[in-house]
Amino acid sequence: MLKYHTYLPSKKLEGLVRFFWVFEGDQLDETYTYRSMADYCSELIFHYKGRFDELTECGNRSESFLSGIHAQTDRYRRFVTEGSFGIFGVYLYPFAVRHLLKISPVELTNVMPDLFSVLGNAGSELEERVFLASDTNSRIQIVTAFLEKQLKLGEVYDHPAISAIRHVVDSGKYYTIRELANHYNLSERQFERKFKEFSGFPPKKYLRLVRFGETCNRYEQAMQVTLTEIALSCGYYDQSHFIKDFKSFSGYHPSEFFSGNAEGIEWRETVQ
Repeated sequence: MLKYHTYLPSKKLEGLVRFFWVFEGDQLDETYTYRSMADYCSELIFHYKGRFDELTECGNRSESFLSGIHAQTDRYRRFVTEGSFGIFGVYLYPFAVRHLLKISPVELTNVMPDLFSVLGNAGSELEERVFLASDTNSRIQIVTAFLEKQLKLGEVYDHPAISAIRHVVDSGKYYTIRELANHYNLSERQFERKFKEFSGFPPKKYLRLVRFGETCNRYEQAMQVTLTEIALSCGYYDQSHFIKDFKSFSGYHPSEFFSGNAEGIEWRETVQ
């Protein structure tokens, strides 16, 4: 049985943390394979029960971290586990890693470092406390206290490009670079440079990732509308570009994903 829940952050963190989440699988009798698709945000991840191995392109298994960062990425990955599992996650705006973890988003793009590699002993101590916590509320309190302390230790950056990233992520709408640069009173060259600095990707690639993510969020609507309608509502005006992006960022043809039979998407039907 799979369960997925989300929880809102504290007021102090709401501009940096989108939400906390918990994903659990109890009493699983078979191997469970999960596909992590391209994502325009970063996550702190804690495997407090069980462990996932990553499946390489050759089908081999590579041991993954117990806790770490899954940064913004334009790639999909596949993971596998046996038995019950429990994962606690912190879903971050990409620029939040600079505020909270004191590391550039560009350095993290497409990588998955373990928590010790990024935070040293503080990361190991945080991992231990999260793993020993008795329930989800305790984990939220522990990580919230840690992140709020991190926020006090460093400079909080404020720039129009950060506002632009937050707006794009929260709205899920597709914009042109020119529209965003004009709205935030920056030249296109300035906008592109600062946008990449705070998001980890050039704006053109990042906007494609946001658009892809928005199509995935239409999963529950697929029974009522056509794939063409989903594509158009998310800003795709060319069916071939829709299919190309979707396959590149997920490994699926969109018809396979929205059929409900694709690998590792069962959690989308348990969202609460």
